[in-house]
Amino acid sequence: MYRFLFIILLSFTFLVVVKCGRQFRLGRSKGGNLGAPGEEEDRKIHDLPPAQWFQQKLDHFSVTDSRRWKQRYFVNESFYDFKNPGPIFLMIGGEGPADARWMVKGAWIEYAKIFNALCIQLEHRYYGESHPTKNLSTKNLQYLSSNQALADLAYFIKSMNDKYKLNRQVKWIAFGGSYPGSLAAWLRLKYPHLVHASISSSGPLLAKVNFMEYFKVVVNALREKTGSEDCVTQLKLAHQQIETMMKTDPGSIEKEFRVCKPFSKATKNDIKNFYNSIADDFADLVQYNEDNRISADTRYKNLTINTVCQMLTEPTGGPAYKKLAVFNAMILDKTNQTCLDYSYDSMIKELRNITWGSEGARQWMYQTCTEFGFYQTSSGEVEVFGNHFTLDFFIQQCQDVFGPK
Repeated sequence: MYRFLFIILLSFTFLVVVKCGRQFRLGRSKGGNLGAPGEEEDRKIHDLPPAQWFQQKLDHFSVTDSRRWKQRYFVNESFYDFKNPGPIFLMIGGEGPADARWMVKGAWIEYAKIFNALCIQLEHRYYGESHPTKNLSTKNLQYLSSNQALADLAYFIKSMNDKYKLNRQVKWIAFGGSYPGSLAAWLRLKYPHLVHASISSSGPLLAKVNFMEYFKVVVNALREKTGSEDCVTQLKLAHQQIETMMKTDPGSIEKEFRVCKPFSKATKNDIKNFYNSIADDFADLVQYNEDNRISADTRYKNLTINTVCQMLTEPTGGPAYKKLAVFNAMILDKTNQTCLDYSYDSMIKELRNITWGSEGARQWMYQTCTEFGFYQTSSGEVEVFGNHFTLDFFIQQCQDVFGPK
């Protein structure tokens, strides 16, 4: 499903810790997948490079639009010798804020020390503090696309070559993971005269609307990591029990899963959102399994595939759905949520927020609705999570948030 391009394969894994609300949606952590390079040790970091601002074009594909906006970037010159210039390492920003801590930590910094590289991180348009327009209205979001983002990178590289008086022998190396990994690969393909090589980690290069393969990989990861079918069997059983009890004893599911409102007041879309939410918990578990940046945080030490699957397959502990509910409670507690908010209308209301105070969910949804898809649907082939959040459910969200077109 995921493909890796060009000379080096790095193991980037990204995590964002959030205070409230659904933390994982459409394959994206709330606030973006990039996150920070660590947690505990980051608190000791004081000497971070300041933000710098670049006058970026609003529309690279219009010969008449001369509007500019300020795009944020960070630079670490600590390892660079301008008299004997080495390569330029460019970390590509993605669907969340750029973080200055990446300028002093991470595998790419260790490589920069070896190759005496100049390190630059460019924030993605419309995320973090890089605001091309006054708000996030649907009309203003027309300038948010991967093509515009790639053109941003190309124009930025040309401008930095001029700023630092770099000759053609100085090589640019692009770094990215997940969506920025896709951008890194596409940047090398589209602008080979500007980028010598790209390191694309976990970059999904095939954009498709119905991304049913996503949950296939989630299920296969449970099998491969535990070495048996037991965890998948119990997970499937838990969902079957939930489906049955939603008809016969919904109150027990309300209690065990700590939902914010009773199912008697739920709409059909609410129920779909409920099933999608508990399935996304496992997507989150697999996507960030054993992230070494969070090993020191006691809130996460039990949230690995092996520990959760061990809990699900324990002969004691009651029915499978109750064990799944315990995992759900762990997710709620670690994100400081008192209850599981599965309200479809609340989600849509949040995604309709056009102010810059949002955490990027509206922007990312716009990109999925207009360009990528990437909708991690349930399907009859997977079956483990039921079939309650089909493609129509996600298309409806696009229409409810941005309108019918």
